[in-house]
Amino acid sequence: MKDCIKLLLLLLPLLLVTSCFDILDKVNVKADGSGEYTLILNASKSKTRLASISKMETINGKKVPKRAEIEAKINEAARIFKATPGISNVKTSMDFDNYIIKLSCSFRKIENINTGLDQLKARNIIGKMVPTNIYGQNPAKKVFTRNKVSTFKSDYDKMSSADKEIFNDARYISVLQFENTVKSQSNNQYSLSPNRKAVKLEANVLDLILQKKQLQNNILFQ
Repeated sequence: MKDCIKLLLLLLPLLLVTSCFDILDKVNVKADGSGEYTLILNASKSKTRLASISKMETINGKKVPKRAEIEAKINEAARIFKATPGISNVKTSMDFDNYIIKLSCSFRKIENINTGLDQLKARNIIGKMVPTNIYGQNPAKKVFTRNKVSTFKSDYDKMSSADKEIFNDARYISVLQFENTVKSQSNNQYSLSPNRKAVKLEANVLDLILQKKQLQNNILFQ
């Protein structure tokens, strides 16, 4: 998901010098529309390189952030989420031995997540081009929507070759879990679980940027 990519690149700028990381974006929605949201960045496959880089002042002309700076940025994001109406139980964890960062929270309705991201953008925690209208749900019509995200190809094309390399081996995984049973979905690039209560998309980050894979999905429940 491109919004998560931008968010986590800003939260952990060390990723600007490694291309080997995974992003897991997970939503668990109950029948009444409430649920849990989890975002995990896992750069453990690059932990040896990142540990060496963290001791440097700059690399490729970019300032290497210190652990305290990264922690402060993540804690500020958590504080803003906690203050967002409809969002509760905000938790963060930061494993700097394995370079795994996790942010999770509960929501009364999925649109609360959109509002939280809007607040992060307003406070300059995430960049201005990060999309925030990501999810939608109409319980009465039994529909859950993963909204269309605009392409970042033009921004990607303007990057230097060195910066483009950060996306080469990066992976994105989206998991949407539901109490209700899925009747149909508009994007068959998402795999449907055998019990028809979850859909999953795995993609190379670069394929999402270049629009080779689409995130948009309209899910209809029985």
